[in-house]
Amino acid sequence: MAWGATGDALPRSRRLCSAGGAAPGEGSSMDTRNVQTGPGLVFDVSVAGEPGAPLVLLLHGFAVSRHLYDAQVPALAAAGYFAAAPNQRGYSPGARPDPQDRAQYDIGLLIRDALDLAEAMGGAGCRFHLVGHDWGGSLSWEIAAHWPHRVASLTMLSRPHPGAFARALADDPEQPTRSRHHKAFLEPDAVPKLLAEDAAWLRVRHKAQGIPPAQTEKHLAVLGNAPALEAALAWYRARGTVHRPIPKIEVPTLFIWGDADDTVGRMAAEGTVDFIEAPYRFVELPGVGHYAADQVPERVNGLLLEHLAAHPV
Repeated sequence: MAWGATGDALPRSRRLCSAGGAAPGEGSSMDTRNVQTGPGLVFDVSVAGEPGAPLVLLLHGFAVSRHLYDAQVPALAAAGYFAAAPNQRGYSPGARPDPQDRAQYDIGLLIRDALDLAEAMGGAGCRFHLVGHDWGGSLSWEIAAHWPHRVASLTMLSRPHPGAFARALADDPEQPTRSRHHKAFLEPDAVPKLLAEDAAWLRVRHKAQGIPPAQTEKHLAVLGNAPALEAALAWYRARGTVHRPIPKIEVPTLFIWGDADDTVGRMAAEGTVDFIEAPYRFVELPGVGHYAADQVPERVNGLLLEHLAAHPV
């Protein structure tokens, strides 16, 4: 059964905001569920934990999938949270509008998907913890900026605040080179190039950034086909090269950045502090690349759980 946008497949008691949560260790095994948020929008979601527990919504970025959080979802459940990591719009076959219709991949709709998933998983109007990486991080910054009353805490992996990123693009000579793939993804033949020779570009990038081979296979099972990849690139094509500004963040924020990240330089990462007006912690991981949750899962788990405990729902 697909869960409705208002959580109608859950008992009513499970749809209320919870001040407590499941006992540590309960419901820690991970499952995959189909979550429907509207017509033609059924998302594949990794879940673990008791639905009445505080929700942690984890949003992935490009070149990966919900499997980026395979180590975090059960760890969160074991600590008493209800964790949900969806394949986002275009990545889930049941939530894949025509990628040629770029309006269907407008950032406003992508944000709405995330909020609707939070509604479906955690109950209407409830506060939740938000974790974002890469493109999922872009959505998470927007949600924290514009819906701070809904977000108990924000954990960011790799993606700097848009203000810090824009400043780095202008002032850091290396950042435009690090971000050159954004323009390449706008080319009409980007998908066949990325999938050529058994998705060699994706495999090489994953390996260089420390993703274990088994995790690469999981991500390619989601993304390594033309329909899914066209939809994933529609995120870039709908946005183009313009990154809209957002307000400063008033939500407690943890920013995890690896100094071997090939897309985000030090200026953008360290500059994020200037755009946070709330408790803030910046953690640099030496030798870690763009996909810390896959590369050093135990380190990410420890930092994440500590941050959530310090800022309860």
